[in-house]
Amino acid sequence: MTLRNDTELINTREKLRELEKRYARRLKEKPANEHVHELTMASLKRVMNQLKEEITLYEIHQTTARS
Repeated sequence: MTLRNDTELINTREKLRELEKRYARRLKEKPANEHVHELTMASLKRVMNQLKEEITLYEIHQTTARS
């Protein structure tokens, strides 16, 4: 996915904040199933990294376009 405008940027930042909160909560949990917990944490981390990358690429593009 590629961010196309500032509204999508704002929404993506909010999604990232929510995922970071969820990740932090899950770190504190005592999992019933350790394997499922590890998979969940890896998945959350992967999505957070993807959103961070999209935000960074959009910001770089915006900075370059303005120059």
